[in-house]
Amino acid sequence: MRIQLMLAAAMAVLPLSPARAVYSITIEAPGIQNSTARFATVGVESFNSRTAGTNQIFSSNFGGSAFNGTYSRVQVINADQFGGAGGSGRYVVQFGTPGFTLDLTSSRPGGVTYFGFWLSALDNGNTVRFFQNSTQLFTFDATVLRNFVNAQPNASAYRCNPNAPANRNCGEPYAFLNFYAHGGTSFDRIVFDQVTSGGYESDNHTVGRWLQPGGTWVPHGASVSPAGITPNAIPEPAAWMMLLAGFGLVGAISRRRTSAISV
Repeated sequence: MRIQLMLAAAMAVLPLSPARAVYSITIEAPGIQNSTARFATVGVESFNSRTAGTNQIFSSNFGGSAFNGTYSRVQVINADQFGGAGGSGRYVVQFGTPGFTLDLTSSRPGGVTYFGFWLSALDNGNTVRFFQNSTQLFTFDATVLRNFVNAQPNASAYRCNPNAPANRNCGEPYAFLNFYAHGGTSFDRIVFDQVTSGGYESDNHTVGRWLQPGGTWVPHGASVSPAGITPNAIPEPAAWMMLLAGFGLVGAISRRRTSAISV
């Protein structure tokens, strides 16, 4: 048991650079407009109490959570056929670039390891970028999500606004997305861009520290992988040295234990 604990400790100190940490993405079932993940702590910004208008700057504590965020260059509008979780209240939208930004902080150690949002009326130019300490971690664009949705046997269930009245804007997918950071990585800036014509509608921005993922896994498409999403964490050379040192320490403990037993 002591040897196992030492091995776990040796592996736990492996540093992962942001570009080599692991990120994963899931999509909720059709019509679900919030996350089904389990959290150590979580908060949600619904935008319903925000004033409608363009080019706004405001802060959010995500419903009194342990997280704080500052939105910049954001446009808030009333719910319509293109957006608004639940079919009422308000949501945010981005037209063109530069996009609006969300800068995140946390009163809890480890920062923000989860971000999710209700993405409605998907357009080809919808792009969201994730950062840590000014380093871009990865980019997620509409192509990956559209391909994933189209491959599902229930693909048609993602199309059309699921909120009443029925059968509105049925040419574009609606889905709640979950983004998870692994390996000690966290998010501190998120940027929403609309890189072609159209709009990037989102609502129910959810931040947290996740315990267990929810939803269905989205495969890492070709447009995602080059931006930093990898299926497995790969330690840097210095990390390998630390791991080998950890194994050496474990071996030394094992030898001492064997000697003690043989005496």
